[in-house]
Amino acid sequence: MNHPYEPVPHQPVLYHEVLDALRPESDKYYVDGTLGAGGHAEGILHRSEPLGKLVGLDLDPQALAISNKRLSLFGERVITQQASYLLLPEILNQLGWHQVHGILLDLGVSSMQIDQPGRGFSFQAEGPLDMRFNRETGLSAADLVNTLSEARLSKVLWEFGEERFSRRIARAIVAARPINTTTELADLIKKEIPGYESHIHPATRTFQALRIATNQELETLSKALPNLVSCLAAGGRIAVISFHSLEDRIVKQFFKKEGQDCICPPERPVCTCGHVASLKLITKKPIRPTQDEIIRNPRSSSAKLRVAEKI
Repeated sequence: MNHPYEPVPHQPVLYHEVLDALRPESDKYYVDGTLGAGGHAEGILHRSEPLGKLVGLDLDPQALAISNKRLSLFGERVITQQASYLLLPEILNQLGWHQVHGILLDLGVSSMQIDQPGRGFSFQAEGPLDMRFNRETGLSAADLVNTLSEARLSKVLWEFGEERFSRRIARAIVAARPINTTTELADLIKKEIPGYESHIHPATRTFQALRIATNQELETLSKALPNLVSCLAAGGRIAVISFHSLEDRIVKQFFKKEGQDCICPPERPVCTCGHVASLKLITKKPIRPTQDEIIRNPRSSSAKLRVAEKI
């Protein structure tokens, strides 16, 4: 019998595309920085048999419990740890791994997190307004909703959710505080913006923005990318799946910058920056799910995969 929160293992987003991009081989080392249920990691370990090794990181202890069970057949070839991918250099140093040959990030919230009402990620079921990947540390979404000023709350909704009614929603939230559950917040927004873009729930962008702010997702990604590239061996690849335009923009701009030697302003006649390219772009444009995959898994529709190789 499955654990009450344990999903039936499913094929993760862009599964074959990720494996083709990372090209796992035996006797090489890999990192899944957002392990989740372990689907991508399982594929990497199978393809790198018999000697390939993988480090899997995740902030969510429930996800780690599920992935540990799923990956147990690989024995000592897999090492998992509850940690942010931001800490990868320190973790590899502790393990005595000098460099790795492939790194994967599958950003955002997972299906199993959304499907657990107690985690607070979904506006479709009653639950505490939490949204933390690691519920043992940091402020929850409820903390932000009930303490941020109206101006700051509006800015979060606009910047992280691209919510055009951010000021109106922030004003309504402040007037209704305290708000402690997902349905309280969702119902408030629905009343505030009736009929707004009927093909999606009016609370979608607000919940997305609060999740990103709660987990400091964009800040972590921006800080981590240079660290991750520093961990790659020459010829090693980094693959990043994003589901949000702001995440994708960060990855795109970083890969572009690290894919060229000079990053001086165009008007400067002679290079003075001394920047040397560290990456070769493998994907000029992001890889998107096929129509068949989107039909099987509608949540994959916004996924974008970008890949670069260490020079």
